[in-house]
Amino acid sequence: MPNFETVVVNTDILILGGGMAACGAAVEAAYWAKKNGDLKITLVDKAAMDRSGAVAMGLSAINQYLGIAKGDNTVEDYVKYVKNDLMGIARDDQVADIARHVDSSVHLFEKWGLPIWTNDEGNYVRGGRWQIMLNGESYKIIVAEAAKNALGTDNIYERVFITEPIMDGDRIAGAVGFSTRENKVYVFKAKAVLASMGGAVGVFKPRSTGEGLGRSWYPPFSSGSSAYFTMAAGAEMTCQEVRFIPVRFKDAYGPVGAWFLLFKSRATNAMGEEYMVTRRDELANWGPYGSVKPIPANLRNYLGMLDVSEGKGPIYMQTAEAIANLAKKYEDDPKAFKKKMKELESEAWEDFLDMTVSQAILWAACDIAPEEKASEIAAAEPYFIGSHSGASGAWVSGPADLAPAEYQWGYTNMTTVKGLFAAGDASGASSHKFSSGSHAEGRIAAKSMVKFVVENNEQPAVDDAKVEELVAKTLKPMAVFEEFSGFTTDADVNPNYILPKMYMFRLQKMMDEYAGGVVANFTTSKALLEKGLEYLTMLKEDSAKLAARDLHELMRAWENIHRTLQAESHIRTVIFREETRFPGYYFRADIPAINPEWEVFCNCKYDAASGEWEMIKRPIIRLVD
Repeated sequence: MPNFETVVVNTDILILGGGMAACGAAVEAAYWAKKNGDLKITLVDKAAMDRSGAVAMGLSAINQYLGIAKGDNTVEDYVKYVKNDLMGIARDDQVADIARHVDSSVHLFEKWGLPIWTNDEGNYVRGGRWQIMLNGESYKIIVAEAAKNALGTDNIYERVFITEPIMDGDRIAGAVGFSTRENKVYVFKAKAVLASMGGAVGVFKPRSTGEGLGRSWYPPFSSGSSAYFTMAAGAEMTCQEVRFIPVRFKDAYGPVGAWFLLFKSRATNAMGEEYMVTRRDELANWGPYGSVKPIPANLRNYLGMLDVSEGKGPIYMQTAEAIANLAKKYEDDPKAFKKKMKELESEAWEDFLDMTVSQAILWAACDIAPEEKASEIAAAEPYFIGSHSGASGAWVSGPADLAPAEYQWGYTNMTTVKGLFAAGDASGASSHKFSSGSHAEGRIAAKSMVKFVVENNEQPAVDDAKVEELVAKTLKPMAVFEEFSGFTTDADVNPNYILPKMYMFRLQKMMDEYAGGVVANFTTSKALLEKGLEYLTMLKEDSAKLAARDLHELMRAWENIHRTLQAESHIRTVIFREETRFPGYYFRADIPAINPEWEVFCNCKYDAASGEWEMIKRPIIRLVD
């Protein structure tokens, strides 16, 4: 095992992550830090900021823009939309706080050079009520550049994987991590820390296997680090039962939003039946949320899944029909018709080239011209995110002017751990913030963090012996491999350790089969969940024997450790919520109906020292009916 240098970094504010929330936090924290004694801000990113996070490949639309100044929408409108789409499970105060600030983030993006579509009147082109269209291949690069300029490159550590929090009693004191490029372990000591390290992919077995392994809708490098970090620090979590299952173009996970909203396309089964019409009566079984507009995403999924279960698949996006309908009014003018068809065809391909290049490649490989024939869509595997249509994450303090007393404890976006803040995928119960809202929430959290540090400016006590334990724990997979690698002639087969890929396959298999993944048609039960928890407990024991041959495998080992805690919190919370509230995301076959008495937050708290869990019900307090 090589010798590792330990690098200690002292800072006031530590931002963990490099995605949209972290970039928003960097810009805002830098502004307020200069006004409050020139506080030191440090950002640590697992990847490289230019292409880090969910917007890494690009984006063809900004999915949260209200247009408040022009009267397009109100904050109350957005709160209602989010609450309804999550079957009633949302923190009105958090959603409203992000919604009232999100437009300013979008205007910053445009100021920094993001090419947002405008019409002849100079207004943004909407792809739906809340979406605006853009040429977004360079979206993340533009936003990251502003963050880097605000902080200065000397304060940014890229290619550093954060493993564990450092605690001072009930207060956060920093974080430990390692370089994925050099033999260095980092110890970051801070007065306040922001968790914004993305959601979790790879907890469930993906549809893509073989040469497609690692392809997913959400970034494959998001491994549950936000959830692990906040849980390991002792923070209360919320909505850990809520996983998101997007319907996407099959096999390459291409986006469907523009096709539904901009191109007005229909989704049908193989018989040409539109399941949203033929199965409309099913919606009445899901309480008031079956009759809201738009229909919640999970219920739209569910109706399509029912068709697939009855053998009516594949499900198709009727792309050719949609393009023909849009060009129809030009049919009397052959030249105009040809021009419009070319324009629509270009937009169809651009939607993928902006954000999912692999889907364009797959279309070409499968001889699919969208203007000529339909293309398959399918439900993806489950993901854990607090930013898109999921809601899992930390339970955070709401804004002082909006949040009821039960939801507010001093500093906006602070978790229940003193000095530990969360934003983006790391904060729960505030769904549908997407990229722009995550950036705005990062800004909100950063301003609050500066206030916290000004008012709590003492340096937390750091137990050096405990830090040494965390450093040893961080490097343990490499020590395990060094100790036992000579026991067998094939490094992949050894009774004394397990390599990260095999561990990942075990985790994904048990979650898929027992917690309601693709192979189980997203269906589970208490008996299955309890059996899955039994196997997961055994797997957690084996995580102590994870081995790593190099820095890359060390990262993969820790990704698995992080995913495992996310998986456990999910299983425990799905058991705790005794109903089926999110059909289309998961279905409890033993309790196959919604129960109004369970319109509550299902929270949990993990004690890292004892391994014990506390399950908690929190009331939903409405600000908007």
